[in-house]
Amino acid sequence: MREIVFDTETTGLDPRTGDRMVEIGCIEIVNLMPTGRSFHAYYNPERDMPAGAEAVHGLSAAFLSDKPLFRDGAADLLAFIGDDPLVAHNAGFDFGFLNNELELCGLTPVDTGRMVDTVALARKRHPGAKLSLDALCTRYGIDRSHRVKHGALLDAELLAQVYVELRGGRQIGLELAAEVAAPAQRTTAQPVRLDRPYREPRPHFASDAELAAHSAFIATLTDPIWDMGVAGPSRRRA
Repeated sequence: MREIVFDTETTGLDPRTGDRMVEIGCIEIVNLMPTGRSFHAYYNPERDMPAGAEAVHGLSAAFLSDKPLFRDGAADLLAFIGDDPLVAHNAGFDFGFLNNELELCGLTPVDTGRMVDTVALARKRHPGAKLSLDALCTRYGIDRSHRVKHGALLDAELLAQVYVELRGGRQIGLELAAEVAAPAQRTTAQPVRLDRPYREPRPHFASDAELAAHSAFIATLTDPIWDMGVAGPSRRRA
């Protein structure tokens, strides 16, 4: 199954108050395996960049000033994501900004039925634990040392690895690899031979010498338990 893991960077927290999407990064995975295909774009938000937002992702108004408007690149983005499920961390946030940009262009919003939220998956799998992308990378041993600031494509790459772990994909992959590397050994039952020659059972009687040795040993025992209750000169008296 094809899925798209994506992340966005924005001018703020709420598209309803005029905030805009300025970057999107998408990673294609098929059957929980990254294919190497990606989509990445910056957009001119046609507005200023608040200092708080710039501190998060490092994208300044000057840097974005010569980037295309979203409406000029929307077709390429929509062609890449197709009709497949879209995976995001706190997906409602990213879907909100993506659909706001589509609506501003007069395009049909993405159906939220395609939304896969990794925060919800992580909350179900790790109740009570920290659910940030950084925390999940730490939990799963995913290297994020090259991540200095938020970046849509970099965060999408990290999230794709987290998503595979949340789905149990690495374990599944290892199991499949083990099956390919070492196929199960099948044993074939051997038929019972019915034509073997009959042999008389071997005798298992003690020899005269063995019987004599046994008797001599028994004679050395004092009050053996098998003589309990039998009167005799060797019985102890009360």
